[in-house]
Amino acid sequence: MNKNVYFLSDAHLGSLAIAHGRMQERRLVRFLDSIKTKAAAIYLLGDMFDFWLEYRYVVPKGYTRFLGKISELTDMGVEVHFFTGNHDLWTYGYLEEECGVIVHRKPITTEIYDKVFFLAHGDGLGDPDIKFKFLKRMFHNHTCQRLLKAIHPRWGMSLGLHWAKKSRMKRADGKEPPYQGENKEHLVLFAKEYIKTHTDIDYFIFGHRHIELDLMLSHKTRMMIIGDWIWQFTYVVYDGEHIFLEEYVEGESQP
Repeated sequence: MNKNVYFLSDAHLGSLAIAHGRMQERRLVRFLDSIKTKAAAIYLLGDMFDFWLEYRYVVPKGYTRFLGKISELTDMGVEVHFFTGNHDLWTYGYLEEECGVIVHRKPITTEIYDKVFFLAHGDGLGDPDIKFKFLKRMFHNHTCQRLLKAIHPRWGMSLGLHWAKKSRMKRADGKEPPYQGENKEHLVLFAKEYIKTHTDIDYFIFGHRHIELDLMLSHKTRMMIIGDWIWQFTYVVYDGEHIFLEEYVEGESQP
């Protein structure tokens, strides 16, 4: 019998815009603890931190419950895959060396239990926004990264966290807009275009949009956007035969 594979994203731990941040982290850790003996692998599809910046000898304050649980999982032999999002891409070895995770900086196509998955955070895919594309190139530029790390951690972390808060508070209630429909959702448009030349894909799984979406793109290909761990506490679980988009409810037995 196969063990489960789990997918979740967008906890934005440490966000200055989330009043219930400590409760949120504890809930995430309780979920991870509840699945630790059932999981073959866990894919964290980006923006698990609202801002993460590693210096050579310094890492961000906090997140000890989450990082400790991730380390426990990898010590048990559970594969934990960490995808960098647009908020937490400034990782330079700490998560791999200290926590044992496998870091992915780009989308990947991988086979899981004989099915082909396209996995990505989702930022920038199909999005024509010129400003966003410029910021993404700047964030990934090695010179810009070195300049950011040259700032003292006290100011570098404060800058990043306040930038992330300002970005979130531009939206109504700090939340993403609701589903816009197949013809307007950038990730849906991207996936539809992608399968024209990659017909082997069985599942697309994305984070980033903070909405729940389960959509058949063809008779073979299914696409999911997996919500977040701020308000929705949703995840995808795949057992080798069936795949479900679920919500973590405290006290319930998890698949």
